[in-house]
Order: sequence, then C-alpha cells, then structure tokens
Amino acid sequence: MPDIATHPDTVRHLVPLLDRLTLEQKAALVQGADFWTTVPLPEIGLRAMTLSDGPAGVRGPRWDEREPSLNLPSGSALAASWDIDLAYRYGAAAASEARRKGVDVVLGPTINLHRSPLGGRHFECFSEDPELSAELAAAYVRGLQDNGVAATPKHYVANDSETDRFTVDVRVDERALRELYLLPFERAVEAGAWTLMSAYNAVDGVTMTENDLLETPLNSEWGFDGVVISDWTAVRSLDAVPAAQDLAMPGPAPAWADLVTAIRDGRRSEADLDRKVLRLLLLAERVGALGDAAPVEPAPLDGPAFARAAAIEGTVLLHNAGVLPVDAASLGRLAVIGQNAREARTQGGGSATVIPEAVVSPLDAIRTAVPGADVRYEIGAVVQEGVAEIPLAQLRNPATGEAGMRVAFFDAEGTELFAENRRSTALVWFGGDAPIAASATVVFETLYTPAETGEIELGFAGANPGRLFVDEGLVLDDAPVIEGSDLGAAFLNPPSITATVAVEAGRETAVRVEFTRAAAGALSGALSATLGIAPERTDPAELIARAVAEAAASDVAIVVVGTNAKVESEGYDRTSLDLPGHQDDLVRAVAATGTPTVVVVNAGSPVVLPWAGEVAAIVQGYFGGQEFGHAIADVLTGTAEPGGRLPTTWPAALADVPVTEVVPTDGRLEYREGLHIGYRAWLKADAEPAFPFGHGLGYTTWTWDAAQRVGDTVEVTLVNTGERAGKHVVQVYAERADSTVERPARWLVGFATVQAAPGETVTAAIPVPSRRLAHWAGEWVVEPGEYTLRAGASVADLPLTVNWTAAK
Repeated sequence: MPDIATHPDTVRHLVPLLDRLTLEQKAALVQGADFWTTVPLPEIGLRAMTLSDGPAGVRGPRWDEREPSLNLPSGSALAASWDIDLAYRYGAAAASEARRKGVDVVLGPTINLHRSPLGGRHFECFSEDPELSAELAAAYVRGLQDNGVAATPKHYVANDSETDRFTVDVRVDERALRELYLLPFERAVEAGAWTLMSAYNAVDGVTMTENDLLETPLNSEWGFDGVVISDWTAVRSLDAVPAAQDLAMPGPAPAWADLVTAIRDGRRSEADLDRKVLRLLLLAERVGALGDAAPVEPAPLDGPAFARAAAIEGTVLLHNAGVLPVDAASLGRLAVIGQNAREARTQGGGSATVIPEAVVSPLDAIRTAVPGADVRYEIGAVVQEGVAEIPLAQLRNPATGEAGMRVAFFDAEGTELFAENRRSTALVWFGGDAPIAASATVVFETLYTPAETGEIELGFAGANPGRLFVDEGLVLDDAPVIEGSDLGAAFLNPPSITATVAVEAGRETAVRVEFTRAAAGALSGALSATLGIAPERTDPAELIARAVAEAAASDVAIVVVGTNAKVESEGYDRTSLDLPGHQDDLVRAVAATGTPTVVVVNAGSPVVLPWAGEVAAIVQGYFGGQEFGHAIADVLTGTAEPGGRLPTTWPAALADVPVTEVVPTDGRLEYREGLHIGYRAWLKADAEPAFPFGHGLGYTTWTWDAAQRVGDTVEVTLVNTGERAGKHVVQVYAERADSTVERPARWLVGFATVQAAPGETVTAAIPVPSRRLAHWAGEWVVEPGEYTLRAGASVADLPLTVNWTAAK
C-alpha cells in the first residue's frame, strides 16, 4: 500500500481501485484530458470530472453566449456584505449553476488578499483583512460542497498581484505568511475544501507547484485530504511530482509527458503518484463521479432574485448629505449621466468572466423604479476603450437570417472545417468543439443595420492579424499591438484597431473579418476575438456640456462612474487609482450646477474620488452582477437598505497608500511591509484615508449601548433609534499596547451582521477564540495578559471597549 500521509481513513477504501490501474492509467489521471475535464477510467467506474472557472458565477466548459450563466456580484462586493450567511448562499447558488452546466468542480473562491489597491485582480478577491476573507471563504466552501460541488480556494499562495505573475518570486517572512496570506486558506480547509488551486508565482524562490508549502502546512498541519489543482499551465516540471501537487491542468500536461518513464527509471516515485491518484478518486467519490455515487441535488435557485439581493447587501453608502433615499413620488425630472449608467460593468476582466443571459443597467432600472419622473440620459464622458460588441438586435446572420453572426474555420488550403451560428460578436474559444488548433483562418460574417446615420469606428480586437471588409471593400488590414508579455492578458483583454466607416440608419451593411491564426504567441487550441465598434470621437468638453445642461434642468442628477476592462482585469496590475477618461471633470461640472448630485461608483476596487466633498451622496456598487441596475435603483429609492461596509480601505490619493509595490525588481517582489497591509498599514503610518475599512452608512440611526465578555464571546448591544428598519455590521478589533512582539496597532477578531426594526434593541454575539489573539512564532502562541477589544462600526469608529484577559 502507498504511503498515504494524511487522513488515511478517507482514502483507504479506494486502494483496491488504485491497485487495478496500470502505471500509464495513473499517470494519465493526474493530468487533465483537455482544457476543462479529467481523464475518465470507465473500467473502474470513473467518469470524467468537469472543472469550470468561477467564482462569480459558473461559466461551464464552453465560453458561449448560447449557454448563458448567472452573473453574480464580484468577490469584493460579496465581502462588502460582511455576511457569512450570504456567502454560504452565494456558494450554494454557484453549486446550483454548476450542476445545471454539468460541472463538478468550481474554480473558486479567490481568497488572495487586497495587499495593495493596485492589484489587478482585486475585484475577484474578498478583502484586505485575513479574518474577514477567511470567514467568507469558509462559508462559500460550505455552501458549494453542502450542495455536492467541489470548491477550489485559490490561488495558494501570495498571488496578490498580477505583474509577471508566471515568474514572480514573492519574498515574505514566515509570520506574515502565516498570519495574513495563509489564514484564509487554512480556514477554507477547516471548512472541508475538497480541492485547492496552486498559484503561478514562486514563494521564497520555489514555484508554488513544487513548493513545500503544499505539504506543510497544507497537509501535515491542516489535514487537507483533497486535490491540489494547478493553475492552468502552472506545472513546469517533474519536480512537481514529489511535491503535493496532485492534478496538472490543462491536460495532457507537457511538463509531465515523461512521467511514466521517470517512474520506471527511478527518477520519480510511484508512491508519490499513487497518493495523487487516491486523492483524485476521493474527489470523484465526493462529487458523484465514481461508481454508484450520485451527485447531491443542489437546492432550488431563483438566480436573478439572489443576484439582486446579493448586490444590495454589498452596496456601500459612502457618503450621504440627506439626499438619499430619493422620494420617487416627488421627482419631476431626473438626469442620469455616465456611460456606465447605460452600459454597466457587472464583472471584472479575465478568466472569471461569465456570459449572462441579460444585464440590467442602472438607467433602465431607474426608469422602471421612478415611472412618474421624466428621466433624461447623457453619456457625459466616455469610459470604454477599444471596441465593444455590436448589439444583437442590429445583426443578421447571412446564412440563417436569424439575429447573429456566422463563424467559419478554414485550414491552410482554404477548406472549411467547421462553422457555427453565434449570437454575439465578442467570442472566446477556450475548449469546446471548434477546431482552433487546426485552423489557419477564422471568418466572422454578419449583416449590420445601424441605428443612426454617420461615421462609426468599426474594427476588431484580438491577438491575431485580421482583414476587415465592409460591403466587400477592404477597410482594415492590420494586427493589434500586444502590450506586455502576459499571454493571458492578451488573450482575455486583447487590444483593438479600428477604421472610420460611414453608415446609414436602417441600411443593412455586410461586414466580414478574416483572422489569421498564424500570429506569434497565439495560444494553441484557444482564440479570443471581437468584431465591434469603438466609442465616438466626440470632444470631451461637448459631452460634459450636454450633461451639465441636463443636470441643471433636473431635480436630481445621478452620475454613474466606473472603470473599464483596461483598468481592472486578470493579467496586469493598475498603475493609477484614477477613474479613466474625463469622469472626474464630469462629476465636478455636474455638481457645480447646484443640482443635488448622487454619484454611483461602478468599480470593483478602490478609486480616487477627488470631488467627494462636492457631491450630495456617493454609493459604491462594485461589479454588482447582472442585476446591478435593479440593486442600485432599489438602494437609491430606499426600497432596500444599502447593506455594505468597505472590505478595503479607500484612499484620497494614490500617494497616501502605504503599500503600492506590485512590480517585481529583478524577478522578486518583496513584502517589506510584513504584517502591515490594508488598514493595519494606515494605522501604522498614522494616516487618514478617504474612507476607512469597515465604513458604510445606512438609512436609519443607531445607538451603541454596551459590550461585555461572556465566556469566549463578546456580546454587543445596539439600538435602532431611527424610523425605518436597518442593517448594521458589528465589528470587533483587538489591541495590545504593551505587547512583547510586533503587532498591528489594531486587528479584526470578529464581526456579525444584525437587523433591527425601528426602536428595536439587538445583541450580536461574536466569538473570539484564543487563536484570534495568537501570533506565529514557529507555532501559534497566545501572549498572556491584557488585551483591549473595541467594538463599533468601522476600524475608525469603535465606541465600545471590553477588557480581555488571556490566560497564561
């Protein structure tokens, strides 16, 4: 029997199946069969398991608008709820979607920390605090797995930024690694995670798929008995075999092509392989892919209703000078301004992207919510960069006559290999049936009917050269310029090129683009390309002037500002916290009209708001998922309470941010700040942010009554003194002024959400186990003596105090 070092009882019954497998079968099983599935072995009753990107929805094995997915709010929006029960239901919703799409393993949640607001994948992660991230991660895992689908907490570990993510060597001291970056993963394992994803980066000189951290603490200390899945292409060599790296994806993995030979000639151990196979068989049993095991039937889901509720709970009211909630009945004329009001950004860029069946924009939702008002719209400022897909209603497939586009694949001799009818002009093939690798040319064809007469910027985005024809005339023959070396970024957010084309309203125009797949750097078997239209080249001052005129004539102005796919995405980090384009100028100009101005921020990460003191209210909506518009309208009109509190500190300026280093030097990224990230770093620097960690307002008022210790729990009592029901998030932080070891000035040890009717008194019971006070010194140590626990509404608003003695 192989040496099964962790939890042998969980896999012992699977050893007879292992004994029936040949070396070749075992070596195949620890590699994927393709992009998204594992190898089936029907002779032992093992079917293929399907993995899928998440975590804010489940895409399924195909990136296809014909198979839409529920688009949930971003990870940062979920964290803004501070609601463990919501995180559980979020995981359950993902499980329901997964089973609907035949998925066994969801690649989420993303639980790396917001070490710096410049992190490009910030929106996908939960928070800057390890305790908040850990509790939400554990709940998400339970929600998925209680419904029979495996969770995959990622990316283990220290993948907290994107620059040079494939090669960066993160240097972090052991105490910070344990207390900050490993803590969410530890809690996810405690919750029973069945899989976990290893990261691209190295830690302290060793790439993560070969790193000892996969064994200790993951297996040897935490008792993880699941499967470590590599991030896609993260396995680089056979050195990952003796490491506790179990599954190399996608497959077959080139780095393990020589695995059988390496075992036979003694370079690698078959016992290491057997351990991986047993874990994969255990995973298959858990998800219902082995023998007579049947998948758990997930709980029923009203997807749009849940997405709307989750978005509301994650919406943060940052500032309110009394204008919110607006009285819908008394509104006469309402100005809605901003490109993101009409074309909401519901998710960040990258592999986590899903394709929803429909998206509700703030503009449409506000019009529905205030039917008696005269709602006027102006774009105000252009946010979009590059081409955006052409609306389906303006497209006709020349082959079928239906709405959409024909896509055909040709080999080098010009023979058509495959064709399909699509309902979008923004397409990604990453797995699926299309013969990408065998194709030399891919052709998009559609009949486009413009809504207006004039000139448009028609073009394409992709990593391949293309030729664009309009009514059979060649208008563009070029290749977009790829910036940087991250193939993932080039694939998921490719650059655009355009040509100016004259069009006539109502006249059908034949459009064809021919992509050549011989481009250097193209990912084998994958393709990303968009036929689309770039923003009009209108003078920014003219757009602002139109918006100002509309705002000045209105009772209230709602300005929706936000980021775009070039700002927040997998594959690269941010270089600025400024809103793109002329949006700051727009907000200032609208506010200067004197019309009460409400700003809605549609961004997944902190942005600088230099006009914050000039507007009547600020609402942070994050990437709110497909029901973002309804959620925003509900909050603005007071139909719902803004439920969110900030999971990340928001600065007034980038220069104020304590931790901004996301670019490696000579291949290394030094975490010099140690324990002090997020609000901990702000407290250490004695600096004041624009909005502190934990901040958020509601539509009622509260009195903080009392806090006391009851056993290992802090009980906090507060009273809703307002005139409407409300939600509050009770936060408890610890301090140790006379500590003999370095500590943060203050750190979160627990939290709870409470709901109360007008005049109602509620008590939140928040457990504070001794581990919350411990520090890492080669083991977890609780320094005996007196701690001060403070309770309140944010890290900067803590009116209640409890003296807490830790035993010797």
